[in-house]
Amino acid sequence: MKLLYIVIDGMGDLPIEALGNKTPLEAAQTPNLDLLAQIGQTGLMYTVGQGIAPESDAAVISLLGYDPFKYSPGRGVIEAAGAGLKMKDGDLALRCNFATLGKDKAIIDRRVGRDLTTEEAIKLTEAVNKEVKLTSYPAEFEFKNTLGHRAVLLIKSKSRPLSSRITNSDPAYTIVNGIGVALTNVDMVLKTAQPEDNTEAAKVSANLVNEFIEKSHILWENHPLNIQRAKEGRLKANVILTRDAGHLLPKFFNINQQYNVNFACLADMHTERGIAQLVGMDASLLPPPTANLHNDLEIRVKALLQALPQHDCIYIHLKGPDEPGHDGNYKLKTELIAAIDKYFFGPLLKQITLTDTLICVTSDHATPCAKKIHTDTPVALLIAGGKTNHNSNSTKFSENECAKGNLGLIKHGYELMPKLMELFKNNQNVHQHCY
Repeated sequence: MKLLYIVIDGMGDLPIEALGNKTPLEAAQTPNLDLLAQIGQTGLMYTVGQGIAPESDAAVISLLGYDPFKYSPGRGVIEAAGAGLKMKDGDLALRCNFATLGKDKAIIDRRVGRDLTTEEAIKLTEAVNKEVKLTSYPAEFEFKNTLGHRAVLLIKSKSRPLSSRITNSDPAYTIVNGIGVALTNVDMVLKTAQPEDNTEAAKVSANLVNEFIEKSHILWENHPLNIQRAKEGRLKANVILTRDAGHLLPKFFNINQQYNVNFACLADMHTERGIAQLVGMDASLLPPPTANLHNDLEIRVKALLQALPQHDCIYIHLKGPDEPGHDGNYKLKTELIAAIDKYFFGPLLKQITLTDTLICVTSDHATPCAKKIHTDTPVALLIAGGKTNHNSNSTKFSENECAKGNLGLIKHGYELMPKLMELFKNNQNVHQHCY
């Protein structure tokens, strides 16, 4: 018996008038997902909780069975692990975006127009690691780009431990009870990191982050790469936005030991790989997405099938629909969901048997095209295969149809993994009795 746990990033949405008041998932042609919904169980789920618009790290932590308010170490720590940086307690890790800064600290674009190549990011990274030195306090840093506009900053003090009790410089996110939450209707101006308590560690940490932001901005503003981008009519990648600092390694229980399984993770992003590594999974990073979506999804099906013989549980995280959600591009989001159904689920279902495979499909959060940010909107959920009870209430895999399903409304994403593991074990026992 095998378990495939498939999370499609940012797939959730709200009804869109131009789509006949359907969501992109509801409007998309998804015959394979629809079949799974018809023969399995469906429901809706708040991936973290009602009223919480989660970042991907908190959502994934929750979906893997950990209450993010208890276990989340901060996005920075997750990113550092996913990027392969060696961190210890007392180091300060921050998630970063390359961004475009204009006059009076106005942020022109939080993601450099989404066209910063990884190769360009590497050049800017090399320059900052070589030329910038921190002098406000005895400390060293390691800055590493990951994919496109994304990066991570790790600051190591030479004497006392640093503190993550500092505010974000990225105005689009705040921290609520230790986890990052997206904000709406924000003033897009670069913030100054502030200490959140009166400790020397927090003050020093905020000063070091601000110093790095200022010095890297000065270096990058007139870097040859940015001069060339400006000549080509592209935005400069001339500032770093920081958020979700962390200074302690997480205390996750080992997922394999907890459930007596052997989990592998296949992820598009360093965030998901980092979480998977920290919870004890055999975690791999998939090749970066390209313009050839058909080929990208074929690679992902192949990677999953190759990992399957060595593991009884596979968690695979597909990026796909999240970015067009952020861009408000409902047509592209609908097309990407349809492509995932056709080129990922289509070939996959032809190469497995549902009698001995349990499949769970959901999303880590909604990224509604009308909002262009993550929201707390509940996402569609299906569980099919094995000896799963059929649920004829849902005719399609969509938010509206899944609301009719017998799984009901799951109020916290961390409730799902124990349910899945119980169902998986029950199916394993039934499967063994058949032989």
